[in-house]
Amino acid sequence: MNKLTVEELVPKGKRILMRVDFNVPLEDGKVSNDERIKAALPTIKYIVKRGGKLILMSHLGRPKGSRVPEMSLKPCIPVLSQLLAKNVAFVDDCIGDAVEDAVNVLNDGDVLLLENLRYYKEETDNDPKFAKKLAHLGDVYVNDAFGTAHRAHASTEGVTHFFDQCAAGFLMMKELEFLGRVMQNPARPFVAILGGAKISGKIDVLTNLLPKVDRVIVGGGMTYTFFKAQGLEIGKSLLEEDKINYAKDILSTAGDKIVLPVDSLVSDSFDFTARKIGKLQEVNADEIPADWIGLDIGKKSVDRFRSILENAKTVVWNGPMGVFEIEETAKGTYAIANILADVTTKGATTVIGGGDSASAVNKAGVADRVSHVSTGGGASLEFIEGKVLPGVAALTDKSNIS
Repeated sequence: MNKLTVEELVPKGKRILMRVDFNVPLEDGKVSNDERIKAALPTIKYIVKRGGKLILMSHLGRPKGSRVPEMSLKPCIPVLSQLLAKNVAFVDDCIGDAVEDAVNVLNDGDVLLLENLRYYKEETDNDPKFAKKLAHLGDVYVNDAFGTAHRAHASTEGVTHFFDQCAAGFLMMKELEFLGRVMQNPARPFVAILGGAKISGKIDVLTNLLPKVDRVIVGGGMTYTFFKAQGLEIGKSLLEEDKINYAKDILSTAGDKIVLPVDSLVSDSFDFTARKIGKLQEVNADEIPADWIGLDIGKKSVDRFRSILENAKTVVWNGPMGVFEIEETAKGTYAIANILADVTTKGATTVIGGGDSASAVNKAGVADRVSHVSTGGGASLEFIEGKVLPGVAALTDKSNIS
C-alpha cells in the first residue's frame, strides 16, 4: 500500500480527525450489533495511547439531510466507552461553535464522537464548504471507514483537500491488504463465488474476475437467468430477461470457468414479506416445474461446489446462494460458509466480500474461521470490480511525504 498510514503519524498533542464507520443497527435506542465499532478499536486505541486528541465522525442510516433522532450516534457512546474503559464525550452536532468548543477542551488521549454527518445534505453532496468546516476541527486526518471508501463524500474525500497528512487506519489497511492480495497476486487455484439476486449487479465483477480466476461458482437468484440462457424451464424463479443474451455470451466465452448449480430447492409458493413458504423439494436444474420458484441451491450443488473449493488456495465470496434470510432456504448459503471455514483451516485464503455474505458467515457462526470478512459490502464489490475507491485515492501518497 503506497498510502500514508496511521503508524507513520505522531499523534501526541494533535487533533486527529478520524472517519469511522459506526453505521450500526439500533433497536429500542440501543446498539444491537457492535461489530463495526469493535472493528475501529485498533486505530482508536493506537491514537489514544499515543496522546492524540481524537475526534470521531461517522454517518448512521440515511437521514437525507434531516435531523432524525432515531438515527443519532449517541447510542454508540456507552458501547465505545465500555470497550475503551474510559469516558467518551459526545456533541450533538458535527460542525459549528458547540463542536469547536467540545474539541478545544480535549486533553491528550481524550475521545470525542460527533453527531451523524448525514444530518447535513452537504455531506453526501461532498460540499467543499462543509468539508472545510469539518477539516477545521483537526490537525491530521485518518480514514478508517472502508465501508464508505467507495463514496466521494465530504468526510471521505472532500475533507482531505484541507490537510497535509491524510492517513489510512488499521482497518482500512487490513481491508486493502486482503482484497489487494487476492486480486493482484492470488495463490492458485483462485475461485470466486458470486451469488445474490441479479446478474445486473455483478456484471462488472464478472468482467473483471473472469480473466483472473480459475473458476467462478454461481448461485443465488442470478442462477435462473443463466438457466434460462441455456434454454431451461425456471418456473416463477427470478429472471432478468434483458440479461439473457449477456448470460449466453458469458457462458459461451468463459466455458467451464463458470460453474452453475446442478439442482435447486424450489417451492410451489413463496411470500418473502410474510416469510411464508409452501411445499419445498429439491429438483435437478432441468426439472424445475413450470409454476414453482427456485429459492436455494440443492445438496448436489453443494457437493459439486465443495469438490472445487476443497482444492482452492484463494477464494473470494460475494452474495448468498439463496434466500438466506429464511431458515428453510438458507441451508445452501450456510453450507458454503462452512466449506470456506474448512478450506481456510487447510491453508486457503478466504475473503468474504461484505454485505449479505458477511451476514451469512456470522449467522453460520464461522466468521472467525475465515481469513477476512470485509466490513464494506459496496466498497469491497467496487474494489473487486477494479474501480478506484475515492476515499482511498484521496489519502496522502507516501511519495508526497517530505
